[in-house]
Amino acid sequence: MEITNLIPHIEALIFASDKGLTTLEITEMVNNALGYMDDKISLDQVEAALEGITEKYSADFYPFEVKQSGGGWQFLTRKEFHKTIAQLNGDKFLKRLSAAALETLAIIAYKQPVTKGEIEAIRGVSSDYAVQKLLEKELIIISGRNEKAVGQPLLYSTSKSFMDYFGINSADELPKIKEVLAEQLVEPTVMKDVHAEDAKAEDADDTDTEALVVTDSGELIVNNEQGEGEES
Repeated sequence: MEITNLIPHIEALIFASDKGLTTLEITEMVNNALGYMDDKISLDQVEAALEGITEKYSADFYPFEVKQSGGGWQFLTRKEFHKTIAQLNGDKFLKRLSAAALETLAIIAYKQPVTKGEIEAIRGVSSDYAVQKLLEKELIIISGRNEKAVGQPLLYSTSKSFMDYFGINSADELPKIKEVLAEQLVEPTVMKDVHAEDAKAEDADDTDTEALVVTDSGELIVNNEQGEGEES
């Protein structure tokens, strides 16, 4: 099948799906739909078609685009229209995460899988409420239990919704800690020894300061404050 004929089938699948579709899933679905064809659609053909689709919807006059987010291909509204469409889903999508929730989410994202006790050890405060809110927003999931720890506490990890929320496909795409910290580094202020500077200035005044002086007889001489005057 020609790529131009394949593209509408892929667009229809991505548009109709309520979740992101992987390239492999798209390939299988297209082949199932076109089972009457002798030649199966290959993964390479689907990838080529997806390149054409993403380029097509990258034009500025479209309010949406096709992106791979959360591990699957989706039609996503451009960020400049977020507040407009958020009205359709209620105020909860307009509310920002609290500082405590963001701190907790960051710890889970970089330390996952992690227990609540480990989160609290890093934050230094109780994280019950923050963890509960993140679970309600489906940004994190309970991914198991730490069987080696006393009481086998629950383990928390980021969810697929987390990847969708931040527009990434895996936790590996998160910025490295050292990259985040590098942006926050501030060059130390160079402090000058004021007393030393003043002393140098005084020494310079003592040795180099000169002035033009007119004598009683009307002669113009250069007067060195340290020593004798010299005729000019």
